Amino acid sequence: MKVLFLTDNFPPEVNAPATRTYEHCREWVKQGVEVTVITCAPNFPQGNVYEGYRNRLLQKEEMDGIKVVRVWSYITANEGFLKRTIDYISFGVSSFFVGLFYDADVIVATSPQFFTAMSGRNLAWVKRKHWVMEVRDLWPASIKHVGGMDDNAAIRYLEWEEMRCYRQAAGIVMVTDSFVRVITERGIEREKCAVVKNGANLELFRPRVKSCELLASLGLEGKFIVGYIGTHGMAHKLDFIVRCATKVQNPDIHFLFIGDGAEKKNVMELAALVGCSNVTFLDSVSKDLIADYLSVTDVALVPLRKTDLFTTVIPSKIFETASMQKPLLLGVDGEARELVESYGAGLFFEPENESDFLEKLDLLYNDKSVYQQCQEGGARLAKAFDRKRLATEMLEHLKHFAFQS
Repeated sequence: MKVLFLTDNFPPEVNAPATRTYEHCREWVKQGVEVTVITCAPNFPQGNVYEGYRNRLLQKEEMDGIKVVRVWSYITANEGFLKRTIDYISFGVSSFFVGLFYDADVIVATSPQFFTAMSGRNLAWVKRKHWVMEVRDLWPASIKHVGGMDDNAAIRYLEWEEMRCYRQAAGIVMVTDSFVRVITERGIEREKCAVVKNGANLELFRPRVKSCELLASLGLEGKFIVGYIGTHGMAHKLDFIVRCATKVQNPDIHFLFIGDGAEKKNVMELAALVGCSNVTFLDSVSKDLIADYLSVTDVALVPLRKTDLFTTVIPSKIFETASMQKPLLLGVDGEARELVESYGAGLFFEPENESDFLEKLDLLYNDKSVYQQCQEGGARLAKAFDRKRLATEMLEHLKHFAFQS
C-alpha cells in the first residue's frame, strides 16, 4: 500500500501535528506501507528555517524509512492572520504540483487550515484516488473563538471550503469524539467519520528521575515546578497563568514555560510588568530533549481559553505528560476533562478561574496521596493511548477508505 501524506508540519519541528504525523508514518513503514510525506522546510513557530535546511523548490530526504519531500512555501512566524494565510496558500499550491509526481493508493491531508486539505482534495480528483482528511482542530471556528478574526467574508469562505472538504473526502479521521458530533450535526454522514485520538510514544516518554544537571543549569534545585511545554498562542491563555503565579505565596513553587508562539512576547512582557519572579521562560527544545525537561517538572500545566469550542478538544500534551506520570493541572473543560478524570490523571480547574486554579495547585503541592493517585492515573491513561496501537488503528481506517467502492 502506498500513502501520500500532506502536512505543513513535520520533524525536526516539535509541535503536536509534526509528532503525530511522524510517529504514525514511522509505524506504517514498519508494517510494510510505502509512505511519502510532502511538507515544507521546517520553520515553526518562529518562521526561521532550521539549520541544515533551505526553503527551496524541492528537497528530499529519508527519515526512518519515510520518504520526505520538502517544497517551497512563503515562510513567516506563527503570528498575523494575513501572512499566515499566504503561508498556508503557498504550501497548498506547492504540495499540489509536486504531489502530481507521486503515486499513491490513498492521499491523506491534515488540517487545521484547509489549504492543505484542498490540495489533497484536488490531487485525489486528478489522480482518481480516494483521499482522507485528518481533522486535528475545528478550523476556522477556532480562529473566531480565540479572537483572531471576526466573522467576515474571509471566514465565511473558509467555512464554505471546510464543508466542501468534509463532503468530498472519502473518509474523515478526527482526534476527538466531540469533533464527530459537531460535524455530523452540520450534515456530514457518521459513516465516513473515524476517531483516532492522540497518544504518547511510551518508549520516549516514561517515568524517570529528575535531571540534576538540568535543574542546576536552570537554578531550580529544590523547587516544585509547574511546567508548560508547547505553543504560546492566543488559545492557551498563558497571561492568566502569569497573573495566577503572582498570587502564589509559596516560595518553593516555580513556573517553567518552554516554547514559542505568537503570544510569547506579550506574556513575557506581562510577567516583567507585574514583577513575576517565580516564572522562567525558555525557547523551544528539540523533540529528543522534551522528556528531559518534562522530567524536572512536578506538575504538567494544560490550560486553554474559556470558550465552548474548546470543550471539544483534547490537547495532545495530556498524553505525553501522563506517560511520564506527571499529574495534570487541566484548565480545559468538556471531553478533555472527562478523559483525565476518568483515569484520575490530574485535577481540573475551571478555565480562567483564578481561585480554582490556586486551590487545585495547592492541593497537588500539599496532599501527597492525591499527587500519587494522579501519577498512577497517568500511567493508566498512557497505556490506553499507546501511539503504536493508535497508528495501526488509523492505518486500518485508511485501508478501508482507500479501497471502498
